[in-house]
Amino acid sequence: MKNTLKVGIAGFGTIGQVVGQALNDGMEGLELTAVTSGNLAKAKANLSGYSNSIDVVAAEDLADIVDIVIECAPTSAFMSVAEPTLKQGKILVTVSGAAILQNPSIVDVAKNNGGQIILATGALLGLDAVRAAAENTIHSVTMVTRKPPTSLTKAKYIVENNIDISNLTEPLQVFKGSAREGAEKFPSNVNVAAALGLAGVGADKTQLEIWADPTKTRNTHYINVDADSASFSLTIENVPTIENPGTGRITALSVITALRSITTPLRVGS
Repeated sequence: MKNTLKVGIAGFGTIGQVVGQALNDGMEGLELTAVTSGNLAKAKANLSGYSNSIDVVAAEDLADIVDIVIECAPTSAFMSVAEPTLKQGKILVTVSGAAILQNPSIVDVAKNNGGQIILATGALLGLDAVRAAAENTIHSVTMVTRKPPTSLTKAKYIVENNIDISNLTEPLQVFKGSAREGAEKFPSNVNVAAALGLAGVGADKTQLEIWADPTKTRNTHYINVDADSASFSLTIENVPTIENPGTGRITALSVITALRSITTPLRVGS
C-alpha cells in the first residue's frame, strides 16, 4: 500500500500504550493519529514523549479522523467504539472476543457498511489450524485455562460471587461450561476462549474450564481439538503484565502483528 493509513487507539492503558509506542517507533504504511481514553488528561500525559503530535479526542470523534481503530478499552465500552467505526466502513482491530460474543450484531454492522473486524489472537496459538479444521468437521474442542490467582482476583465472576482465591494452596476450579458462558462471566479474562470458539465449532460447543492455580506463574491455556482432518493439542504460557496480571504481555504484541499484516507485502498465516 502506498498510502499511509491513519490509526487511532481507543483505550490507552496496558495494551494501548505498548501499541502506541510501536506505532511511534515506526510501522510501514501506518501512522498513529489520535487516541481516546476514559481519562483524557492521563492519555495526553502518556503521549508526552512521542516524536509526533498525537491528538487526544473524545471517543465519539475518533472514527471520524482515522482509517483504523485499535480497540483495547474495557469490555463495557466495546460497542461505543466498534459501532461508529464500522458504520463508517473502517477497520476495527480488537482483542475482545468476549465482547463480540456478547454483541454478535456487530458483525452485521461491519458487513452492511463495508467495515472489517480483525480479532487479534496472538495470545492463543494454533487458530490457523482450528479455522482450517472447521472447513470440514470438528468433533470437539476443549480448553483448560490455569491462571495465577492474582490474574483472576479482579475478574467479574470472582468479585460478584465473593470467591476468595487470595490464599489458595492448591488449584481451584472456578468455572466449567461453554466458552460463551465463560466469556459472559469472565469478559476480561478469557478472550482467548472466545476467539477459539469463533474460529472453530462455535462458542456454545467449545468447552472451557478455568482454574485459579497457585502453582502457576503464567496464564496457561491447554487446547485439545479433535477433527476429521486432524487431532492436535496446544499449550501456551503467557507472561502476565505487571500493570494488569490478567493481561498477558503477548496480547499487545498480537495487536501489533495484526496491524503489520494490514500493510505488509507478505502475510504468513492469519
